[in-house]
Amino acid sequence: MKKELLRQLIHASGVFIVVLSYFLKPDALIIISIAVLVFVEILFQIDKKFNIFFFSFIFRRCARQNDERGFIYFFIGIILTLIIFQFNMSIANAAILILLFGDSASTIIGRKWGKHKIPFQKEKTVEGSLAFFLVGLVVALTQVPFLPAFLGVISGALTEAYSPIDDNIPIPLICALIMSLTVYLI
Repeated sequence: MKKELLRQLIHASGVFIVVLSYFLKPDALIIISIAVLVFVEILFQIDKKFNIFFFSFIFRRCARQNDERGFIYFFIGIILTLIIFQFNMSIANAAILILLFGDSASTIIGRKWGKHKIPFQKEKTVEGSLAFFLVGLVVALTQVPFLPAFLGVISGALTEAYSPIDDNIPIPLICALIMSLTVYLI
């Protein structure tokens, strides 16, 4: 569980993108996100042959046996969200925060206290999905009004629970889409 807590803390550290959005234009955020992704991938490749101070420790402590590429999907989800939804940075930020904190909460709570499996999904729990929803709603409300936050988080929780691909890509995209539709059509 300690390994997963460290992994989710690193996952949540992506909040720097949201913080920087108050000071930089979306194009700069996209470039920074791509640069971080490339930098981490280079370090990851070097780490296979050499011990890199601090980074090797993090890579080895946080890697899941069946998912060594999760950080790539994580950054792709953030980058695509910034590219597509930069017309409303509040929505983009809310979607990114839902990914960062809702997804982390669902993993931590679901693994530690999850006992009730959600329908048609044997690896996810009701407790994890509720944690996603509650934490995601709180962080989304820092960026957007209640209705878009509520609908965005519901769509994110469903995506997290049922996505057939790595959920780091579709969670922020679907959340931002639903929030955008809510803001601009309702």
